[in-house]
Amino acid sequence: MSGLVESIYRAPSHGEPQQSVDAAKLALTVGLEGDRYANSRGVVSLIEAEAVLAFNQVTGLDIEPGDVGRNIVTRGIRLNPLVGKQFKIGNILLEGMELCEPCATLGGRLASGAVNSAAVVKAFAASAGIRAIVRGTGDICPGSAVTALS
Repeated sequence: MSGLVESIYRAPSHGEPQQSVDAAKLALTVGLEGDRYANSRGVVSLIEAEAVLAFNQVTGLDIEPGDVGRNIVTRGIRLNPLVGKQFKIGNILLEGMELCEPCATLGGRLASGAVNSAAVVKAFAASAGIRAIVRGTGDICPGSAVTALS
């Protein structure tokens, strides 16, 4: 099972919008360098581009992948099955930790006059991505392979 990195996002501090970057460094015990969540836990978040598209179709909204607040947007690989398993982005080893279930904060941020916060959370249930522990260090960019390990 494999796919690719479609885009990478980070926000330098809490409350700032995610910014798309052309390349980034994943680092052991840090996560995504330069991101507001970079810390000793070394965790990053990922979401499928296909999940954002499905969300837009269900809700009628037109959000971009960066609006969801995840660091890495993938295409062509199912992420939920990677929870509890190791996978690679390029040559960097990661381990799926848990689902990123949608929360009220995400619901409030994406809600509109036509789609309330609860409907946003419901539409993203079980498809809002995963959190993964970074087990190596290296650079990634859009187009980097995402490969599940057996």
